[in-house]
Amino acid sequence: MQSQMWYLFKVITFITNLGAIHGAFRYQRSVNPETNMNISQIISYWGYPDEEYDIVTEDGYILGLYRIPYGKIKSDNNSAQRRVVYLQHGLLTSASSWISNLPNNSLGFILADAGYDVWMGNSRGTIWSRKHLYLKSNSKEFWAFSFDEMAKYDLPASIDFIVKQTGQEKIFYVGYSQGTTIAFITFSTIPKIAERIKIHFALAPVFSVKYVKSPLIKMAYKWKSLIKVLFGNKDFLPNSPFTRIIGSKLCPQKIFVKICSRILFMMCGYDQKNLNMSRVDVYMAHNPAGTSVQNILHWIQLFNSSYLKAFDWGSPVLNLVHFNQTTAPLYNVTNMNVSTATWNGANDLLADPEDVNILLSEIRNHIYHKTISHYSHIDFLFGLDVYHQVYREIIDIIQDHL
Repeated sequence: MQSQMWYLFKVITFITNLGAIHGAFRYQRSVNPETNMNISQIISYWGYPDEEYDIVTEDGYILGLYRIPYGKIKSDNNSAQRRVVYLQHGLLTSASSWISNLPNNSLGFILADAGYDVWMGNSRGTIWSRKHLYLKSNSKEFWAFSFDEMAKYDLPASIDFIVKQTGQEKIFYVGYSQGTTIAFITFSTIPKIAERIKIHFALAPVFSVKYVKSPLIKMAYKWKSLIKVLFGNKDFLPNSPFTRIIGSKLCPQKIFVKICSRILFMMCGYDQKNLNMSRVDVYMAHNPAGTSVQNILHWIQLFNSSYLKAFDWGSPVLNLVHFNQTTAPLYNVTNMNVSTATWNGANDLLADPEDVNILLSEIRNHIYHKTISHYSHIDFLFGLDVYHQVYREIIDIIQDHL
């Protein structure tokens, strides 16, 4: 395990420090053209309509919100008849994760073709949400956030905008990994947002990380004192021109494809047989998509604990400023009254089955659960059989609750 963590550390350091050195690969041709596209371009490339919005949170962050209003074949002219499904990505990913596979295996496209109005959010700090009304993105003040603020500001702003834009009072929510975490927080602490959610579909849900086995998380915890030394107090693993070149130019090469897939597996769990290896260049070009160092430190604070707690700012005075109490408050999922369906993987290194069991005991209105024996964390986004294992069931449940 230590050798694996050291290997991953060397890769991360290499990617982070050598971001400017990419000229040697600039003119090589990539296998999949989506490696060099943004989200709107990927949507259009596959023949789907796309809309892009910049929305502003209560605390001034400008977030990229993307929409696929209907499928390749528009079945009707009344958008009000198409129910809204909102997709929220996980840690170090972005909205691109919902459209990185072929259309018949990407949830964003599948839902659009099934007749739904699909919206995809981006948390602050990702490549598509790095703007602010008055803070500069290279300032430490800009990066002073974790998933607390994503739940308090980002998710409510996104859902409020969608409800106003579409006129639909209730929407369906699909979260993956950290996308489920912020949903649990928002839906249990902000009742007016929870009332707008018809069903919360939680894929690889993360509530506690007491039993997490991910080498990335264990490495971060072990070297937590070095995180700020190595990465400062701003962004963590941003999506840069160099990381995109790694995905688009190096990963398609036979000598590098195993290294690229190994990085993915070390972060999320091993399931090579269920991953479309011809798409690894797309996965690696768009991921990691970035977050804040503070967000990583927040997860490190929760390591070995069976509860979900707000970020500890390091002193009673600072905690008092942020929470009106001297200690970081606990989040109580039992306060959430949203109908929730969950899927988890038995081989998931991030959403460990034992941690998921802790979560399941907290959910009051639980309508469905499935554990998939061969699934790791990454399968819920990129698994070859994910449509049959998960996505088709989501559509069936939505149809039963229209």
